[in-house]
Amino acid sequence: MSDQTLTCKACGSTSFAVGELGHGYANIRPVNKRMTTGSPLLLTYCQDCGEIASMKVKEIGKLKN
Repeated sequence: MSDQTLTCKACGSTSFAVGELGHGYANIRPVNKRMTTGSPLLLTYCQDCGEIASMKVKEIGKLKN
């Protein structure tokens, strides 16, 4: 996400962290590309309640043609 201060929609906290979702089979991949390994997702989440503020593809180049 950008450098702006985030505020959690669920609890109002401003304490966030980034985690990674997907390793191997759980990676995101294009529907029409079955043989690609795809890319994990980066999730920015509230450290107080767990609300997800942002999801971003980690390696966007792997999803482009």
